[in-house]
Amino acid sequence: MPKSKKFDMVRVIWIDAEEHGEIGWNSLPAQLKYAKKPVPEMHSIGFEVFRNEKHIALLSSIGDKECSTVEKIPIAFVISIEKLVLDERTK
Repeated sequence: MPKSKKFDMVRVIWIDAEEHGEIGWNSLPAQLKYAKKPVPEMHSIGFEVFRNEKHIALLSSIGDKECSTVEKIPIAFVISIEKLVLDERTK
């Protein structure tokens, strides 16, 4: 990780947007039934590298000059953000 910057590790619980159906025509009764199902609740853990009023960005792995892909979650989808703290007993 860059020597000058440390990032908090967080757990983000959020709901995901979803689309359901096949290309072409779909059964209206089946789609109406599916429309009532709740959207998926997701849990993401990573280094918080950015947050503003629109989105939060996480990296799952980070080094001095390389990192994983970035995961951007819209703030409007977020249920909670929890800072993760190292348990001192595990050191």
